Amino acid sequence: MTTNQNETNPGRAQRLADNAAEAADVRRWQTHPDVVALRVERVRTQVDRLCWSGIVLGLAFTTANVQWFAASGAAFGSLPWLTAWLLDPTVCLVLLAILRAEQVTARYQVHTGTWVRTAKWFTLAATYVMNTWSSWAAGSPAGVVLHSVPPLVVFVAAEAVTDLRDKLTDAVAVAFMNATDQAEPPAAAPVHELAEPVHELTTPAHEPTTQPAELTVPGRDSAVPSPAKRKLFGDYLTEAREAWTPGVEISPVWVREATGCSRGLSSRLAGALAAEVGKGVRADD
Repeated sequence: MTTNQNETNPGRAQRLADNAAEAADVRRWQTHPDVVALRVERVRTQVDRLCWSGIVLGLAFTTANVQWFAASGAAFGSLPWLTAWLLDPTVCLVLLAILRAEQVTARYQVHTGTWVRTAKWFTLAATYVMNTWSSWAAGSPAGVVLHSVPPLVVFVAAEAVTDLRDKLTDAVAVAFMNATDQAEPPAAAPVHELAEPVHELTTPAHEPTTQPAELTVPGRDSAVPSPAKRKLFGDYLTEAREAWTPGVEISPVWVREATGCSRGLSSRLAGALAAEVGKGVRADD
């Protein structure tokens, strides 16, 4: 009876140890920065498609209203009536070009200048005024509300989608920072602790001839394969912090020389180091 119990319990414990190792491996890969970045990119694609669909539909709704406003009662098919169709596409194409550019700059957290924001607001305001002018002149509250909703939705979506892309990029950066704080997965240690008692139960009559740390448990090192260690944001920041001395001017160029990081990462590293030491960042020449 005792022998059967000793044979059964270690088998169950080993299965639990294997399940714990598998769960730790899955959790580690689910929180891996590259996996998080892939998921964020998928969400970013969905957000872009939905926002662009709403923006295009809203601008398409305004086209007929702007044409009617520009035609000013011109005869159907006349030259003024035909050229009136060009007004709304002229404004919309400029707006779409700005939004498309911000789609890229927001992804890399590059802030655009004053003229870009001015052009975006001006095109949105022009679309709103041309859509609602006739309703305001006629004193129709229902018409004002009807023709105000699509331009305002486009305006809000154009501003919100930029912030959303910026925050999605921050989510990827946070994943890298968390991976730096937890470089070694803590879930692997309990698995080793479970494996040693199981090994001792299966061989109760044998005394070890070497130190316990020198024992090799079959499958212990291969139960949880660890991915190749990669150099993370925190590692680069530590190297830059150690290399910096008072009097050294912090810039992306200096950070690349000190750490060997990429050009895209050097700006973030320079900003983080400058924030720690209370200095400004010199722009690249």
